[in-house]
Amino acid sequence: MKHEAVIILDLGGGQSQALARRVRSANVYCEVLPYTTSPNLIRDKNPKGIIISGTTLDESIATRPKLDEEIYRLGLPILAIDYGTQVLLEHFKGQVKSVDQDMTASLDIGFVSNSPLYHGLSTKDIRLDGQLRVISQLASGFRSIAKVSSNNDILAIENEEEQLYGFMLDHQAFFTQWGMTILKNFLYHICNCSGDWKMQDYAETTIKSLREQIGDRKVLCALSGGVDSSVAALLIHKAVGKQLVCIFVDHGLMRKGEPDQVEEVFGNKFDLNLIRVNAQDRFLNKLKGIEDPERKRKIIGEEFIRVFEEEAKKIGSVDFLVQGTIYPDIIESGVGGSMIKSHHNVGGLPDHVDFKEIIEPLRDLFKDEVRQVGEILGIPRDLVWRQPFPGPGLAIRVIGDITQERLDILREADAIYREEIARAGLDKEIWQYFTVLTNMRSVGVTKSKRTYDYTIALRGVTSIDGMTADWARIPFDVLDRISKRITSEVGQVNRVVYDITSKPPATIEWE
Repeated sequence: MKHEAVIILDLGGGQSQALARRVRSANVYCEVLPYTTSPNLIRDKNPKGIIISGTTLDESIATRPKLDEEIYRLGLPILAIDYGTQVLLEHFKGQVKSVDQDMTASLDIGFVSNSPLYHGLSTKDIRLDGQLRVISQLASGFRSIAKVSSNNDILAIENEEEQLYGFMLDHQAFFTQWGMTILKNFLYHICNCSGDWKMQDYAETTIKSLREQIGDRKVLCALSGGVDSSVAALLIHKAVGKQLVCIFVDHGLMRKGEPDQVEEVFGNKFDLNLIRVNAQDRFLNKLKGIEDPERKRKIIGEEFIRVFEEEAKKIGSVDFLVQGTIYPDIIESGVGGSMIKSHHNVGGLPDHVDFKEIIEPLRDLFKDEVRQVGEILGIPRDLVWRQPFPGPGLAIRVIGDITQERLDILREADAIYREEIARAGLDKEIWQYFTVLTNMRSVGVTKSKRTYDYTIALRGVTSIDGMTADWARIPFDVLDRISKRITSEVGQVNRVVYDITSKPPATIEWE
């Protein structure tokens, strides 16, 4: 490891990635590894501490995850959270028990004032909702450091001599101000991390490392215009200049004005060696009559690779192929853990592109860290901080058959939506917002004439990492302006609806 770091051992439940972001936000580098990681591999990474993370599971004792006993002998500070505390306790012969029903508990942390985890905390009452398990039997060498004030059930423990700590709290507790203080105390005062994980240093170090790795050889990049590929390309351009060739496949499925913006920013402003391939008609022909969303995705993905291959052959042999893989791609694709979902940057490489090695300059970064690097490199803020956009583009936001006309309708409606959200100052508060052209038509009246036109659906969600999401409470007056503008300025639309479904049960995208 180039930076001081902590390791998060993931027991499952999908919360470790969000927890890792909290650690990174404290300027401490961390990696998420599966709980089956060998002690030798952990030792080789030379971490400053370990966090055991997992959500509460109802498995039998025989099938519960267990850590290799040698991990507890590494001499590293350990913080266990939620199910991680149960795993820690069971190793040291302690026990937990389930609470009969959900409750709202008042957690008094003031009675153990000398715990290093509580440094700087003065709050006496901290509200917890839905605490399901508590510690019923302390292990030898441990003491209680937090209890439910109403009944003295134990919620947190420590063995200060061995630097072992456990909180029987949901991960969401660590997204509060007091929870973040506890996490920082573990990182700074117990693991003795200095907090040197800074994006400015990362960018400078990465550019220097890329320059040394690439030397005078040739690099090829598929520049989609998205944040990840844009930042990856610019890092390499800063390192080796014109040795990088970027291929931008304009498939006609981007938002209004975006293809020209990509060419202007990267081809003109930054003077990248950029090849723009205008392939709109080719993609439309392939998608003609296709309504199934999975077929759309496969057709677009396969056709993108074919176009990229054809252009790459014109360039000839290259030494490196760039991919904009970021850290969540690695975690979610099951590299070292269980797979949540597949990602286009992990696997699925072009079959017929002649390259020797892959470069993934962003593979250690979370999305917001990638955006920070982009700003440091000088990419315009509106491009760097724009909302997530799916690889298949607008094709999966047009429900049903894809035509140029329907794409244009969606593009215009989406541009109005984004403009009004920004005008209202909500663009930084809403994690993702976009329009969907439904395949539903309905009766309406425009200029005293009966119409039978499309319905546009608005989607807006708030989220931390996209794994769960809540629908955004956009003010009614903002929704009113959006609806009026879309129905008056966009042809063939006479109705606008707002999606108030969270994830789960819905997904963020409609297709």
